[in-house]
Parts: sequence; structure tokens; C-alpha cells
Amino acid sequence: MESPFPKSSSSAGEGRIIVDLLPNRLSTLEHISYQYPLKLISPSPKTDQPSVLVFLLSYGGGLVGGDQVNLSVEVRPGAKLSMVTQGHTKIFQSVSPHVVTRQGLQVELKRHAAFCLLPDPVQPFESSVYEQIQTFNVAFGASLCLLDWVTHGRSARGENWSLTRWVGRNEIWASEAPKLSKPRLLVRDAIVLDGKERSTQLRTLQESMYKHAVVGTLVLRGPMMKSLGDFFLSEFAALPRLGARDFRSAETRQKEAATPRLPIETWRATRLAQEQESNLLWSAASVRGCVVVKFGAATVEAGRNWIGSMLLQEGSLEREFGEAALMCIR
Repeated sequence: MESPFPKSSSSAGEGRIIVDLLPNRLSTLEHISYQYPLKLISPSPKTDQPSVLVFLLSYGGGLVGGDQVNLSVEVRPGAKLSMVTQGHTKIFQSVSPHVVTRQGLQVELKRHAAFCLLPDPVQPFESSVYEQIQTFNVAFGASLCLLDWVTHGRSARGENWSLTRWVGRNEIWASEAPKLSKPRLLVRDAIVLDGKERSTQLRTLQESMYKHAVVGTLVLRGPMMKSLGDFFLSEFAALPRLGARDFRSAETRQKEAATPRLPIETWRATRLAQEQESNLLWSAASVRGCVVVKFGAATVEAGRNWIGSMLLQEGSLEREFGEAALMCIR
């Protein structure tokens, strides 16, 4: 006997999100669908909510070896979408190096649309094998904030980059730009973490991570991210450089230390001290209209506190997307 219900048009692990703009200038969730092991949740919107909020989840809190997840997102002209998680995306052990857990994300940002992706970090367990590909097609005037970060595993169980293999790739493409007949690649950021031995100098993956428990990449693109991108570039330019010498006299240094500081200067001095204490290293660069920030920290919480402090201090993301969009980095 055949089922009276129509067959599902989606496959396991497939999901789709479409966000549109209402006549009253509020963003709305037009379509959301998903199949196991992917799970998507969008809370009921508030009247003053600046963007649609979607939680990206998985059943059981993680992905089992061999799981395949593929999510497509479309943000239509003028609309705004924020995507977060409810905890680390756990990547469980694979039974074989050939059994790969994969997660893909394809995002289409139409003209003047905006997308903010600030998830918790990915947490690969010992002997896990994982590949992640995220592709963003950004139309003229659209804005993108992308945070992609990975931890060393479960420290409570003694894991320290004990994974078999972790591959991550982010691509930003410019589409619908004036004078462009086809999309143009702006940024391709790829990271490969391989647990196998590699060289005489760095025999293990743990040694190559230089005592960092988390590493990450932040990519900013578009008019809504202009202020935040400039903030990262200016703070990076203000970092003390190796080999720099202070030619001021002791008297001059004492006078300047006694002079009241501006709030931003006090915050910067505190942040620099914390960066040194937590072995936090970072850089920022402008690449084809995008600002790319790379960072690593000795503990996951130090990395979270640092990126959260930077984003909250500048403030534009919270204004544009709402407080909930930043919940994973607080």
C-alpha cells in the first residue's frame, strides 16, 4: 500500500532558509526547512527585532562520524539574518579515517542584504574526521560578518588537537557587482589540520599549534561592517611591535602614566594585558574590500572573551543585528 502523503523533496541533512523584507522594513522568515541530523529553530520575532534570528543545531548536540549536513540560505534585498548556535558543534569520532563528517553552507546575499554568522566554535573530538565548506555570494551593497573557529577538543579528557583531520574552507564571492559579467572571488580562506606526523621540526599537530587551544577567522564585508572593519585595522596598527624601543625619559613616562586616560585608552590597556596573559595572537588585514582577522588563544574562554570584547566595544553589530546575535561570544 502506498503512503497517501507526498514524498519529501529534501534529503537527509538538507536545510533551507529564506529571509525577506516586509513593507514596514522588518525582516521576516519566509521559509525554513530541515532534515535530520540538521535542526533549525527560529524564535518568535519581536516587533523591535532588528534581524531574523536562527539557531543552527544538530540532534544530540553534535555530528556523528559520516553525517552530511548541507544548508542553503537566501537573504533577499534589504533583509537581515543572524545565525547562532546553542553550544559547541561537537564532531564525534569516526570509525575510520575514510569516514568523513561534512558540513556545507551556501549563502546568497542580495543587494543591501546583511548576514551575521557568530556561532560557538567547532569542537572536534579525538580521531574525528571533518570537512567544512562555506560559500558566500555577496551582491553589491550587501554586508557579511563571518566567524569561523575551532578548538583543541575536550580538555577534560586530555584531548589536545587529537583529531585525525579537520578541513575548513570559506569563500567570499562578489556577485551582481557593476561591470562584472560573472562572480569574482574576493577571499578564499582554507585551513587544514592533520593529526599525522609532518616534519622533523614540528612532529605533531599539537606542536604546530604553539599551545593555542582555539584558532579562528573573522571576515567582514560590506557597508554595515565598514566601521567594525576599520576598528580592527586601527587596533591592530596600534599593537606594540617586536623590537620597538621606548625613547621617552623616565620622567616623561611617569607624567603620561599619571595623566587621565580616555575610556578607549583604558580599555585598550586592559585588553593588551589580557592578550599577553592568555598568549593571544592576532592579525587584521584588508583583502579585496574584506577585512580578515586571524586569532589564536591559549584557552577557549580567552578567545571568546577577546573576540566578544572587540565586537562589543565597537558596538555596530549589536545595533544592526540585536543583542541576541552576539550571544555566542559573550
